[in-house]
Amino acid sequence: MRYMLIVGATSDMARALAELYAADGWNLYLAVRHAEDIDPLARDLKLRFGIDTKVFELDILSYQDSENLYRKLDPKPSAVAVFVGYMPDQARAQKSIKETVRTIRVNLEGPACFLNVVAEDMEHRGEGCIIGVSSVAGDRGRASNYIYGSAKAGFTAYLSGLRARLYPKGVHVLTVKPGFVRTRMTEGLDLPGFLVASPERVAKDIYRAHKKRKDVLYTPWFWRLIMLVIRSIPEGIFKRLAKNP
Repeated sequence: MRYMLIVGATSDMARALAELYAADGWNLYLAVRHAEDIDPLARDLKLRFGIDTKVFELDILSYQDSENLYRKLDPKPSAVAVFVGYMPDQARAQKSIKETVRTIRVNLEGPACFLNVVAEDMEHRGEGCIIGVSSVAGDRGRASNYIYGSAKAGFTAYLSGLRARLYPKGVHVLTVKPGFVRTRMTEGLDLPGFLVASPERVAKDIYRAHKKRKDVLYTPWFWRLIMLVIRSIPEGIFKRLAKNP
């Protein structure tokens, strides 16, 4: 009996992924800050696909919450996907210590501490898959979102180290780097339409990458090429291309 735990299950990408795994016969643990936000989806998936769905409340910034939640899960999940994220307004964040701290904690500290708990269990069992959703924003610091990008860069580095640690134990770690995605978090941003993907597109890419046991997924695929170009620009030129928020 396969269970997947999705943390941050109210995100648009997470909802799309939950439906894909439910259709494939996976049972679901859905972790969110407020259970009422995800209860309707949990009931819908249970009815449509005949799977078991359980909803849990989780404050990702509470290490005690992380331990308590994971201890409750029986059976333990075969796969864990973490979609937690917070993207602030850059101009506000660079003037507010509170916003800077919140951005780093939600995008890096909380997910990393939670996955430490998951990793201990999967390492002991010698099986499992961890899916961490980072961002292309972490590939290079840009003036327009460097606080968010730096937190995602830290999460990407964390997942890389976790992958190296767990690979000999048979545990798969997948780093997901979405580009622009049409979600509530990006609503209102001036994004180039031809580069913006739907949550469903991203979810399908994650599903396939999990099946193929990929290490790193850029989604959609062309972001790998875009970021290769961006990373190759010399710093002296790159700083002159910056757009201030």
